[in-house]
Amino acid sequence: MYKKNEIEQFVSQMMIDMGIPVHLKGYHYMRSAVVMAVQDMKVVGSVTKLLYPEIARQYGTTNGKVERAIRNAIEISWERGNRRTFDRMFGYCMESGQGRPTNSEYIAAIADAVCVCMKEAAS
Repeated sequence: MYKKNEIEQFVSQMMIDMGIPVHLKGYHYMRSAVVMAVQDMKVVGSVTKLLYPEIARQYGTTNGKVERAIRNAIEISWERGNRRTFDRMFGYCMESGQGRPTNSEYIAAIADAVCVCMKEAAS
């Protein structure tokens, strides 16, 4: 099993590749959210009841501010990020023209990709 800081490194690398600017609060909130999701994917199914409150508690802020900051980080990355990475991870959103994925879809996709990368690296 990987240590939390090793998971954070995988997550950070993935998020930077996706074009999420490191200086945004949403970057840090999202990294925490993805690390939590990597450790327990159940949190993605309940972002408003489990994920946002825990991140808000960690950073001394509100659930609403966490949600908005993550949404803002996703919107910025969706405009500026690596198109090939998005195509690979979110092809269904891009093909259907539904626009950017939701916060929970985005967090779940990064968490899943990190899990796959970590398994590949371990073998």
